[in-house]
Amino acid sequence: MNKLNKNFLISSHYIGDLKLCTVRLMDNEKFPWIILIPKRKEVTDITDLNSKDQTLLMKEIVHVSKIMKKVFKTTKLNLEKIGNIVPQLHIHIIARYQNDYTWPLSVWVKKGKIYSKDKLNLVLNKLRRSF
Repeated sequence: MNKLNKNFLISSHYIGDLKLCTVRLMDNEKFPWIILIPKRKEVTDITDLNSKDQTLLMKEIVHVSKIMKKVFKTTKLNLEKIGNIVPQLHIHIIARYQNDYTWPLSVWVKKGKIYSKDKLNLVLNKLRRSF
């Protein structure tokens, strides 16, 4: 199992674990936003995973994407793998709406808002029940 980058511990909240990935909620009330982090050592890119893990990652991305669409009632998701600030491999899955905070631009163009305690607990519980 891989140790999480400290930035994930600061900027997100634990939801649960899948076979390959840890699932975390980004602490940004402006967007329903999950990250998947493969539990493998020294992995910074999808090409660093073996072929079995690459296939499993895609299955977990699809699985979590379906959960995000259902829980947050959206038809549009942004899936991103960037890793410029945190090099540890992680996949962003973000529910988007045509009337959201930065539509149609990226979620990174404006500063986010940290969840209130009540809203955070509500969203985490809703997501945990879906997994």
